Amino acid sequence: MLNITPFGWFHTAISLVSLFGGLYALLRYHDIRYATPLGKTYTWFTVATCITSFFLMRTGKLSEAHGLTVLTLIVLAAAWLLGRNAIAGSWRHVFSSLAFTLTVYFHFIPGFTETLTRVPIGAPLVSGPQDPLLQKLVGGAFLAFLVVMALQVRALRRGRTTLAQPAT
Repeated sequence: MLNITPFGWFHTAISLVSLFGGLYALLRYHDIRYATPLGKTYTWFTVATCITSFFLMRTGKLSEAHGLTVLTLIVLAAAWLLGRNAIAGSWRHVFSSLAFTLTVYFHFIPGFTETLTRVPIGAPLVSGPQDPLLQKLVGGAFLAFLVVMALQVRALRRGRTTLAQPAT
């Protein structure tokens, strides 16, 4: 089978809520703002994902994935701090949005790794984090997110975000 514990499934479920919430906010609003219900959901489910990840250790010790967890929490805190009382379209707002977007990208790294080292069952697509196919996929996703972030900056600076979200 997939060799995932019930706690691993719980961790996966909350991470998917966070990931899809973040992707929806980016697609719909070009922006994740903590001041909105969707922004709070994204933030707190990401925090929960990070906390639960510390209890998941295939090797019995901390790994590079746990370093990514710490980095995610730092970037998430920076996004929240920058976004507090930032005027829509200001550079503080833009950098806050970019930091939130970066945390969405961070979800993809363990997501790709864990999925592709488990499926298809019995013959996974990649052997581990150092597999060239996985590294190309993560690198390609990073390039895609750089494009998304560039478009996001342009939209935010031009004030073309959907105004359905209140300014933070």
